Amino acid sequence: MTAYAIGHIRPETMNEDILRYIEEIQSTMDPFGGRFLVHGAETEVKEGPWPGTVVVIAFPDIESARAWYDSPAYRALLPLRTRHIPGEVILVDGVPPGYDAAKTAAGLREAAGL
Repeated sequence: MTAYAIGHIRPETMNEDILRYIEEIQSTMDPFGGRFLVHGAETEVKEGPWPGTVVVIAFPDIESARAWYDSPAYRALLPLRTRHIPGEVILVDGVPPGYDAAKTAAGLREAAGL
């Protein structure tokens, strides 16, 4: 099942470290099947505050996402971003093919006794 690395970042001033991070990140993802789905796009905020932007990277599965984030290549590159760009990053599983939100709601309804 596809998994995602999602970053909510708040870029500040562009500098050489950030540019190097952007130039080199793909090479750290390639061995783990990672590919950008969202990167550098303008956000259209519909609800609540959302300073900054979002990055979404897809991986074949959660194990690949974890292995990428913990890999020596990415861990060596990571400080180039974290020293200059505040934000949060999560790893999360996607939903399986054929996912039905109504079935999820029915299970939650039953579990809550509603």
